[in-house]
Amino acid sequence: MGRAAPSLVAGAEPSRRREPCRPSLAAFRLLVALGLLLGSGYCELQTPCQIQKCTTDFVSLTSHLNSALEDFDLEFCKALRAYSACTYRNSKVCRGNLVYHSAVLGISDLMSQRNCSKDGPTSSTNPEVTHDPCNYSGHTESRQHWGGEKTPSPTYLFCGLFGDPHLRTFKDLFQTCKVEGAWPLIDNNYLSVQVTNVPVVPGSSATATNKITIIFKSYQDCTDQKVYQAVTDNLPAAFIDGTMSGGDENTKSLQIVEKINGKYVEMHAKYIGTTVYVRQFGHYLTLAIRMPQELVMAYGESQDLQLCVNGCPSSERIDDSGQLPLPVMGQLLPQGGAAHPNSVYTLETATTKCHEKMLVKDIYFYSCVFDLLTTGDANFTAAAHSALQDVEALHPRRECWHIFPSSGGGGVGKGRKFFVSLGLVCSIRLVLL
Repeated sequence: MGRAAPSLVAGAEPSRRREPCRPSLAAFRLLVALGLLLGSGYCELQTPCQIQKCTTDFVSLTSHLNSALEDFDLEFCKALRAYSACTYRNSKVCRGNLVYHSAVLGISDLMSQRNCSKDGPTSSTNPEVTHDPCNYSGHTESRQHWGGEKTPSPTYLFCGLFGDPHLRTFKDLFQTCKVEGAWPLIDNNYLSVQVTNVPVVPGSSATATNKITIIFKSYQDCTDQKVYQAVTDNLPAAFIDGTMSGGDENTKSLQIVEKINGKYVEMHAKYIGTTVYVRQFGHYLTLAIRMPQELVMAYGESQDLQLCVNGCPSSERIDDSGQLPLPVMGQLLPQGGAAHPNSVYTLETATTKCHEKMLVKDIYFYSCVFDLLTTGDANFTAAAHSALQDVEALHPRRECWHIFPSSGGGGVGKGRKFFVSLGLVCSIRLVLL
């Protein structure tokens, strides 16, 4: 076949030596494309020959190169060596393939023109988007073919617990529960969160959280198992082993950040895309968490008791089918019980007090009123206000931040009971949870 074909397939910039003018790099790429067409027809009969893949990889490695840049020759030589190595691996199965032999001669000619050494680094022939396995955000962004096909962005969910206690589930359902003692909020393959609740008023069924235990489970090389525990008046800025982070010290795939000494800490678990806020108001704790939906749902049948996922059991609910009874002068109806000895709030004064911090009369506002009438403790006002701020910081959907009563504000009825319906203006989008 002579040397004519190689000079066409492997054209490049004019050489300094006195010899016939060679085609440009653009012409070489045009002939490579022609080779792809010819190769595709030929390889239908000779399937073991992978010359078409070799050529396709070379085109993908060089199509973005700019001959005006300083590193052009370096990167082009890397691609040529990768192309040459690919043809060498196919030398036996491609014997007799005209496209293959043309490519081999063309590679040799170009390497000579560019003064490329046969030994040296090569470009990757299978380019992929690199990612940090201990960064959930980066990991999800890399879930795309390097050619540009993308997968949907991950969905994040929010759960919060505060007050007497009031629970906002991952489904954006709002409940007020008793749940005295230790209860699991979250228990999946990556994270476990357990809270312990104690009565706040003698004779009342209302409770509040005085202990939170969080277990970040061991995950690949990102972190060993880390346990965090907070109790009333002891909100540490470290895990129980005394460390403040997990995993590599430089990447800090898991770390604790103290925001207010003894009152407010944040935990950031980058490897699972999860953020946790723990706060103390008065004698009680609050918790807020944001976590990817696919990880929230990664649990077995034996782990189905999770308040953040499925809400409180019906026997533990204080609200009655979405109706929240607001007690008057500390007396919770219909459960009854003695009034808090320090309770000086009426419905009117409790409403005024809560309105000082929360101008919008959403369910957080009414939870504040409920807690003041139940306990007489003004710290619950700050807890409700902070819980709403945590929603605004962590909840992924702005239109779902506020949950408004569907009853138009409720009213005082028989037996001096004040009801607020917990109807959701925000649509429930997680029907599969």
